[in-house]
Amino acid sequence: MSAEEPQDDAPEEEEDLQYFVRIGQTDLDGTKTVERSLSDMKGIGKRTARIVADAAGVDRTETFGLLDQDDIDAVVDVVENFNDHAPEWMINRRDDFYTGETTHKTGSDLEQKRRHDINRMKMINSYKGVRHKRGQKVRGQRTKSTGRTEGTIGVNVEAIKEEQAAEEGGEE
Repeated sequence: MSAEEPQDDAPEEEEDLQYFVRIGQTDLDGTKTVERSLSDMKGIGKRTARIVADAAGVDRTETFGLLDQDDIDAVVDVVENFNDHAPEWMINRRDDFYTGETTHKTGSDLEQKRRHDINRMKMINSYKGVRHKRGQKVRGQRTKSTGRTEGTIGVNVEAIKEEQAAEEGGEE
C-alpha cells in the first residue's frame, strides 16, 4: 500500500459534515445527534428536542451535520414555529403580559424576555422583585443556613485561640 491511497472511506463521509448548524442566532454542534444538539439551545430541552425531531420527520439519533439541507430546513422551521407543533402547556411563554400571545422563545430572545420580566417585577415592587433587588432567594428556599454571601460563617476558632494566647503571654 502506498501513502497516496486512502486507507478507508471515512474522510469522504466527513466532507459532507456541517460542523455548525445555525438556528436563529445560535450555532449548534453538527457533530452531535439531532436531539443532543437541539437540547444545547436555550429554550429547548430533551423533551422539546424529541418533539421537534419527530415533527420535522428526522431521526433524532442521526448526526445533525450529516443531514440533507432539506431536513435541516425542516428542523429550523419546526423550532421557529414550535407553537404549531406542541401542546399549549409545553410552550414557555404563555399569555404574555403585554401582548397576551402564547409564543415559544429560544436563544437570546428567551434571555432578553427573562431580564425584561425581572426588571418589571423590580419596578412594581412585587415580592419577587424585592427579593431580586436584595439578591436573596426568590422561590421560597431556606435562607437561614444557605445562600450566605458574606465572607465568614460561624465562629473563627483560630482567631480566638490566638487572642487568648496573646492575652496569656501579656499577663505574665
